[in-house]
Amino acid sequence: MLKKRSHTCLIATTMATVFLLMMVLYGTINTQQPDSSSLRHDYQLLGRPLYKLDLAWPKYPELFTGEVFGVAVDQHAGVVYVAQRGDNVPKVLVFTTDGDFLMAWNTTTLEMPHGIFVADAASTSPTVWITDVGNGPYGHCIKQYSPSGKLLQVLGTPGKAGSGFNPLEFDQPAEIFVHSSGEIYIVDGDGGMNNRLIKLSKEQEVVWMHGEKGQGMAQFYIPHSVTVDNFLRVWVADRGNKRIQVFNSVTGDWLGTWGSCFTEDAPYSVRLTPDGKYFVVVQLNTNQISLLDAPPVGVIGQCRVVSVIQLADDVKPHLVDLDLKTGALYVAEIGAQQAQKFTPFSLGGSFL
Repeated sequence: MLKKRSHTCLIATTMATVFLLMMVLYGTINTQQPDSSSLRHDYQLLGRPLYKLDLAWPKYPELFTGEVFGVAVDQHAGVVYVAQRGDNVPKVLVFTTDGDFLMAWNTTTLEMPHGIFVADAASTSPTVWITDVGNGPYGHCIKQYSPSGKLLQVLGTPGKAGSGFNPLEFDQPAEIFVHSSGEIYIVDGDGGMNNRLIKLSKEQEVVWMHGEKGQGMAQFYIPHSVTVDNFLRVWVADRGNKRIQVFNSVTGDWLGTWGSCFTEDAPYSVRLTPDGKYFVVVQLNTNQISLLDAPPVGVIGQCRVVSVIQLADDVKPHLVDLDLKTGALYVAEIGAQQAQKFTPFSLGGSFL
């Protein structure tokens, strides 16, 4: 009888442990409505779990003092740049991928950062590009900085909103993506007069452009994020139209549209995982980060969601970036005023 009771207790303990682990894995332990101090811990995983929250990153979250709009990773240097807005706050915070704080940029040349991107990360001289949507004397342009925050060059006409190409003008440029070839892709239209996708050559000359506002093919309403996949297809989060549009990066030809996954909320950010298998898409108003199957070459088809990170109410995820070495996902969150790191569940903690 004693052996039977001990065996029964052992089974009950084991089942309880397994149940507890499942609750931790799917983020369902905390069922209370989050306040501002618990936002960074409250999330759920839906579908196939591919990422888990790194609670230890960064080591000093109190350094976030403004609205966090963008994040960019230099995977070779192991550095993460976080762009934030607000009065009397540093516009860029720099952390290591392990969460240590390195420095802050207190630059006066940056008014209202929106998108941020690290170019030439594999080289010995990477640079940081930031789109500035401010309305003051330094706004409506895109700026290139050194890793320490020194202004190197400016694309566009500072302080002047416009649509011209000679000289180059922008109106609230949302995001920039610099390909390893040096070619530049810009979505210009975070609510201003422009709704444009522009490709610049390595010499920063216009190669092709789509710039008509509307709901038709190759038309945009608030193009908000852009990325290029391994098959040289350009993917644009067409926020106002609740869809992603796809283009040939060489010719600019329209290739297809994804809209069926975004009936509830628009895509705000789009990035590709380093293994090329999934697109990471953010939906700000529903507080979701979705992973979608990336189609093979020659096929666009319809979008298919395989995994969702459901964040707490009012977190408001805005733009994301990925560490191309480890697969780690970094998310800029306006409502929670923070950036968070999610690491892959796959073997070795990486998609590679």
